[in-house]
Amino acid sequence: MTKKLLIVDDKKEIRQLLKQYLIQEGFEIVLAEDGQKALFMARQEKPDLILLDLMMPEMGGYEFMRVYSREADTPTIILTAKLEENDKVLGLELGADDYITKPFSMRELTARIRAVLRRTEKQAVEQDILRAADITVDRAGRVTRIGDRQVDLTPSEFELLATLMAAPGRAFSRLELLDRLQGTSFEGYERTIDVHIRNLRAKIEPDDSNPQYIETVYGFGYRFAPQRRE
Repeated sequence: MTKKLLIVDDKKEIRQLLKQYLIQEGFEIVLAEDGQKALFMARQEKPDLILLDLMMPEMGGYEFMRVYSREADTPTIILTAKLEENDKVLGLELGADDYITKPFSMRELTARIRAVLRRTEKQAVEQDILRAADITVDRAGRVTRIGDRQVDLTPSEFELLATLMAAPGRAFSRLELLDRLQGTSFEGYERTIDVHIRNLRAKIEPDDSNPQYIETVYGFGYRFAPQRRE
């Protein structure tokens, strides 16, 4: 089945260049020039993946992600000329699946698109309901509960928790978890995982200063406790 991509960029020449190349690669393409128009197109066209510029008039990429992530779980790759680490971290925390800095090669972009789509398809056929300790994660419904209490998680927090819960007791390195979120490991951004874990613990742990669910494997990464400590 042909995958539909939404390209969001305020520069017409970039939109047309990407459209021409990606059509040749077998994708269906729809276009938007800013975040407001992207919201309309995304709601109408239901794309399989979004290529999103950050710096745009009317509504920028960050604000688009804040709004649209509440409506759909569409995978997103950020396209931007911004190089600052904080910009990359913010994009990832808002739910971006990958991040590529302009200028980039079309072959690399295409490879990243296909990698994100493959990962999304694989996740779609994974076990829908995960239960460990008193936490339940409904992957299909994107709902997390601790006992009878529903907990609101960001897309990144949800994916991290689901990854860890799917293999209780297994230690995941920071790079493995980063790759699960982004599809491509960026050396130097492993601290992004620490930020997500800290925020996740604050939402699910009875005492986040003494975690019972998500354990730190010092010098390596994290794991979900095989059994909750009493």
